[in-house]
Amino acid sequence: MKNTLNIGGKILSLNQPLIMGILNVTPDSFYKDSRFNPNQETFLKKAEAMIREGAHLLDVGGYSTRPNSGEVSENEELDRVIPAVEKLRARFPGTPVSVDTFRAPVARQALDAGAAVINDISGGDFDAGMFPLIIERKPVYLLMHQAGRSVTDMHTPGNYENLLPEVMDKLFRKAAYLRSQGVADILLDPGFGFSKTVEENYRLLQHLDLLQNDHYPLLAGMSRKSMLWKLLQITPEESLPYSLYVHGLALTKGARLVRVHDVLPHARIIRMNAQLK
Repeated sequence: MKNTLNIGGKILSLNQPLIMGILNVTPDSFYKDSRFNPNQETFLKKAEAMIREGAHLLDVGGYSTRPNSGEVSENEELDRVIPAVEKLRARFPGTPVSVDTFRAPVARQALDAGAAVINDISGGDFDAGMFPLIIERKPVYLLMHQAGRSVTDMHTPGNYENLLPEVMDKLFRKAAYLRSQGVADILLDPGFGFSKTVEENYRLLQHLDLLQNDHYPLLAGMSRKSMLWKLLQITPEESLPYSLYVHGLALTKGARLVRVHDVLPHARIIRMNAQLK
């Protein structure tokens, strides 16, 4: 079983689940407390707090992918992301940085700036240059499932005949191809909230253990997402307890990483799970 990740030369053990802290450098991400300007000191203060609370890596996003979000040009995304990566690498050189992008040119410049992980919500579907870049540079690659062909339809339900086998087939087929091309560190994300109805998200969570495998560690990313607050008729700001619940369940079903807005309570959940084992 693959139980380590080589992230920019730093070896992280997966014997205990890892935490990826979310730092959005956007003005319109769905959860307002995750929005930061990389040129303001609050950005670095938030990053410092996340690391202190237990984040193993930080995920920077410059293009909001919430439903009905506005289009962001490539130059604007670069203007947001690259300074953020550079500042994080300069201030916290021991903490790996991930960049959440589906654009190969943004991913390339982010890697040049010091990022070690590319978090691609399109799974290579939105930019034909992404897989060649990943094969060339071989960063840690976070491969997410969604059924759209572009950013405009990634939230449209996928009209699945059989949800679990279709999600598994798409993820494992792409991961096997990248592995055959020498990409050693690949994470799988089933894509909660993307191309799935609320009911399908919960069915996916219920059977998440079917995606567990010996080669590609699983990441669960449901932090404050609409699958929680739409079902419960609350707001993203009220959804922390339910984020903890679904991520705790995902950990029992094989997830080795969680991508979260709230680091400290998730670090405590991980400690509780370790005690139970």
